[in-house]
Amino acid sequence: MSIFNLDNELNPEQLHDQVIAALCEIYDPEIPVNIYDLGLIYAVDINDEAEVHIKMTLTTPGCPVAQTFPTTIEQKILQVEGVSECYVELVWDPPWTMDNMSEAAKLTLNLL
Repeated sequence: MSIFNLDNELNPEQLHDQVIAALCEIYDPEIPVNIYDLGLIYAVDINDEAEVHIKMTLTTPGCPVAQTFPTTIEQKILQVEGVSECYVELVWDPPWTMDNMSEAAKLTLNLL
């Protein structure tokens, strides 16, 4: 599936879907669930220049990968066809809670 229309212009909806799919391939280093289903991704915005801006959090501020994980995510998203740039902003407000998790993540962790 191409993210370009017949005029070779980006289709923002398909690009967004492909970015989300890439986020679903990134797993929390301590929990066997991807970061999207874990509820760590608060926002994914893509501008007209195909620059992706991601707001995310971690399960705790003291997470051992807090310094390196955003770069790991940026590198993964830059591999998505059509993405020109990626910026990951780590935020702590609102704090992450287990309520952020998808039902699939809760099932995986036997929380339902």
